[in-house]
Amino acid sequence: MPGAVSRDRRHFLTASAAVLGAAASAQLWLPGTARAAETPLPDGVFSLGVASGDPLPDAVVLWTRLAPDPLNGGGMPDRVVPVEWEIAEDARFGKPVRRGTAQARPEYGHSVHVDVRGLRPDRVYWYRFRVDGQLSRTGRTRTAPPPSRAGGSLRVALASCQNWQNGYFTPYADMLGQDPDVVLFVGDYIYESSPSATAVRRHEGTGEPYTLVQYRNRYAQYRSDPHLAAMHANAPWVVTFDDHEVDNDFAGEIPQDPDKQSHDAFTARLTAAYQAYYEHMPVRAAAIPDGPHIRMYRRLDFGRLARLNVLDTRQFRSDQATGQDGAQDPSLTMLGAAQKDWLLHGLRHSPTRWNLIASQIMMAETDLKVGEGKLWYYDAWDGYQAERNGLMGEFAEIRNPVVLSGDRHLTMISDLKADFADPDSDTVGAEFVGTSISSGGDQDQSAFHKEWDARMPDNPHWKFIDAHRGYHLFDIRRDGIDAQVRVAETVLSPDASSSALARLRVEAGEPGVRLV
Repeated sequence: MPGAVSRDRRHFLTASAAVLGAAASAQLWLPGTARAAETPLPDGVFSLGVASGDPLPDAVVLWTRLAPDPLNGGGMPDRVVPVEWEIAEDARFGKPVRRGTAQARPEYGHSVHVDVRGLRPDRVYWYRFRVDGQLSRTGRTRTAPPPSRAGGSLRVALASCQNWQNGYFTPYADMLGQDPDVVLFVGDYIYESSPSATAVRRHEGTGEPYTLVQYRNRYAQYRSDPHLAAMHANAPWVVTFDDHEVDNDFAGEIPQDPDKQSHDAFTARLTAAYQAYYEHMPVRAAAIPDGPHIRMYRRLDFGRLARLNVLDTRQFRSDQATGQDGAQDPSLTMLGAAQKDWLLHGLRHSPTRWNLIASQIMMAETDLKVGEGKLWYYDAWDGYQAERNGLMGEFAEIRNPVVLSGDRHLTMISDLKADFADPDSDTVGAEFVGTSISSGGDQDQSAFHKEWDARMPDNPHWKFIDAHRGYHLFDIRRDGIDAQVRVAETVLSPDASSSALARLRVEAGEPGVRLV
């Protein structure tokens, strides 16, 4: 149609305008020059805190969202509000580096995403926002190392699955003390479940979220957790979503219960969920949703030490299989053709020592059946056997592949095998399935091991399993990765202590993982 603008082109122009707007304002702002508000804003506009994310050698994304009434849509007037931002080399802002003004727009929930460029590599910076006389808390972030740096170290915290109703986000207090360079969050940032009268902490609202305002309210509630807010303010995050940010076990545009959610209703729900996700995450303008679509798979390099490939295992997957024959159907895909090609190209041509793959769901096999035969969990990579096994063949030719996963609410640390049907086949990599921050609550450890230890002989590639709440911490160097499984005593108390339950090691050039 002459003169029409395609959806992809329109999305590109919108994203580009957002980036250019932030970049242009960076050189124009002087203290006190932002346009005064038409009427004074309510107090408490920075109730959701600050965050940073997706660090590059010369750039980082700064985030906040203005919300004086966070659990009731935000409470902001229906107009664009200019927000001043600044980033400095010291916590007192005596050495400013960049300043500017960003526009908090009502159509994006008055969220602010500033893609600050021109920074120095491998540096710690402090940042803050100001609007209408109100000042945000100070955030701390850091940039990635320069592309040429081969040595050094990188400390990464792996987190996932934080269900508000199952417990407090206690593990983040320990994570804060461990001071990671970057936090990798691989899904289930919120849960869409209805409020429960018996929960440790009750979800807001009266049911599951379906509309944009309802999703905004749910994110705002989660952002109010003080440990989560402090961790966001202390280090850059790299995030991706799994299913509960939308609807349990959804696949592409297929809901968990298609008999109850029509296709049109579910795409409307996807549109609302993805927009609320973007509004609350420190991601670049490339992630601005286009209706029921959002671009989240991306790649970040940390010098020549590590490449992080962040996957999207929800948006492009085939519907889940319902049995073993279906799981082995070679036509089923988890990644979709474009994302799979992107991943393989990035792995084959990687210049880095370590190749990390952030996968929302477990890649190693989980045989649930004790004894002869197989029983798989079809929502994970086991339900997409042909594509997973093909990746294992690729991993055999890749330098030091390590998969970092979530979803399972358990710690499951495994060797990745060329052929999981043959325990004697080559080991081609390692996988760390992080436990949950709070999902599942405090589990009965004896009952867990009684059930799961019996499955160990059928899964000889498992090196360590556990059911405590917590996170994983990785110290990555050229010669190896030292990993800790750090767990909380309980998530029924926000102030419970945490400690290292297990330590593991991955040696460079030696695929697999071992307990230390």
